[in-house]
Amino acid sequence: GPGLAAFGKTYCFGPTFRAEKSKTRRHLTEFWMVEPEVAFAHLEDVMVLGERMTKFILQRVLEGRREELAILERDLAPLETALNTTFDRMTYTDAVARLKELGSDINWGEDFGNDDETILMNATDRPLWVHRFPKSFKAFYMEPDPLDPKLALGADLLAPEGYGEVIGGGERASSLQYLLDQIAHEGLDRSDYEWYLDVRKYGSVPHAGFGLGLERAVAWICKLPHVRETAPYPRMMGTIRP
Repeated sequence: GPGLAAFGKTYCFGPTFRAEKSKTRRHLTEFWMVEPEVAFAHLEDVMVLGERMTKFILQRVLEGRREELAILERDLAPLETALNTTFDRMTYTDAVARLKELGSDINWGEDFGNDDETILMNATDRPLWVHRFPKSFKAFYMEPDPLDPKLALGADLLAPEGYGEVIGGGERASSLQYLLDQIAHEGLDRSDYEWYLDVRKYGSVPHAGFGLGLERAVAWICKLPHVRETAPYPRMMGTIRP
């Protein structure tokens, strides 16, 4: 928005509230997210920045929190591997083919379920970027791939040891007409998005960014069995207190 246009690089860090009902070991109804956004950035920049941020977090944890990880009986070798190697990359299409080899019944065009991410990430020892997903199940504001318009220029970073997605992001569509077409195609109420459309209508720039889920990152780093163990008062479906 205006902040991005003024500064070129912006971020926010705060609570996020999940709209859909998801009752899994990876989902909270309220969670914290770090969201950087960069002007004139592209999908490649998203993956590079996301990898740098993840490695910075790992480096600081390994430098200053080994004692706490020892209390949790966390094996440090997988974290050191992630820190010291280049993250793998795979297109969504290749990931679906790999999942089929590993026994998943997923079909092309379907979003990954928790089981799919677990299967895929139990088969590798380093984080994996999956990119260029079908546009059909990504947010309406994702930029389409110019080489294949049925794909979106988005990427998810999946953590190893079966932990799955910790980052999701990509390029944002900068064409006002494209956004209007997508809103109509998905049957959304345009009035809910007028403020968002105004940013494009009155001048914007191409940009890209991502969101890193804090609790999911902590769950992976600490090798916790459930994301609820990362928060003192986890907000989950059916939980309204304390």
